[in-house]
Amino acid sequence: MKTKNQKSNWKWQGIAIGLVSALALGFLLYLLYGRSANAASSDRFSFLPAMNAACNAITTFFILRGLIQIHKGYEEEHRHSMLGAFASSTLFLIGYITYHFVHGDSHFQGLGWTRSAYFSILISHITLSFVALPLVLTTFYLALSGRYEAHKKFARFTYPIWLYVSVTGVVIFFFLKIYSH
Repeated sequence: MKTKNQKSNWKWQGIAIGLVSALALGFLLYLLYGRSANAASSDRFSFLPAMNAACNAITTFFILRGLIQIHKGYEEEHRHSMLGAFASSTLFLIGYITYHFVHGDSHFQGLGWTRSAYFSILISHITLSFVALPLVLTTFYLALSGRYEAHKKFARFTYPIWLYVSVTGVVIFFFLKIYSH
């Protein structure tokens, strides 16, 4: 049974995670839609989309590896894999913010079914990335604070969403690489 103090702590920690997530997502929206890009310096950062796709691929690898490890009972290895996934996702987010700060939005040039497929994937990717951030932060917090039963409950929702966002991030990169100028 949880004490009143534990419930209060969880409430404040949940509010903090929600606030951090909202601020990060609001900042991303501002970068994408609320300001003009600095086109003069965007060439220096042209490597970032490929680096970001690589970070997403690495995140995918670590999530899948961590899932296999925890099902086999390798808790320490699972922890290392999930920290690797978190680190590569963090590096992705830094690269993504940097790229969009100087470059702005990317425009998809494909037509027909590829355009429909791209925007279907993009919309689901963006929507679930908004959901993934607070879920990942909460799931990590629960694990790092030793609340493993609650961690397991959150992880059941977090890992498929985080995995989908990571995989579709790579797919979106290739769509843009093939169909954009």
